Amino acid sequence: MTKTDPGSPKNVPPTPSHTVGPFYGYALPFRGGEDIAPLGHPDTVTVHGHVYDGEGNPLPDALLEVWGPDPRGGLATADGSMRRDPASGGFLGRNGVEFTGFGRIQTDADGHWYVRTLRPGARGHHAPYLSLCVFARGLLTHLFTRIHLPGDEAALAADPLLSRLDTERRATLIAADEGRGTYRFDVRLQGEGETVFLEFT
Repeated sequence: MTKTDPGSPKNVPPTPSHTVGPFYGYALPFRGGEDIAPLGHPDTVTVHGHVYDGEGNPLPDALLEVWGPDPRGGLATADGSMRRDPASGGFLGRNGVEFTGFGRIQTDADGHWYVRTLRPGARGHHAPYLSLCVFARGLLTHLFTRIHLPGDEAALAADPLLSRLDTERRATLIAADEGRGTYRFDVRLQGEGETVFLEFT
């Protein structure tokens, strides 16, 4: 009789981080996750786009998290993204008044996503940007990138990160202005026009 080692890699069942998901779509999305800006706020912008895989196909089951400062560059400290009814425990959604700076968005069947948030203000020496985290099938680890909004070309040119990139790579971090406070930002996970992703150490 041969003894097997229950702790050997071939005998240990895979965990979500070892397995190509997605597993996050079940419990992470929340109602109103894309509506970060308080209702009627004059500095509201809409950023939208698609998430594409390496072959250019849209991903219908990607999940994105967006963080951004307020128009003065301040980081939000307000709670309110995921309020619960104290009596029933049911989800109430955002309160529509507080700016939390955080949103979580699931792509639709066409791989499209959007977020309504406040135009971010500059922080330090960086041009204003929104932070974006991407979860998608085939990714064992989520990816981080930035969304810069066009408008202040001097600030974009002086940004410490953008200034180190060639023109083509730099363009993958700058949204396209579609007018009326709407911007297009597509995420390409691989291949031609691949989005610049950042590593945190």
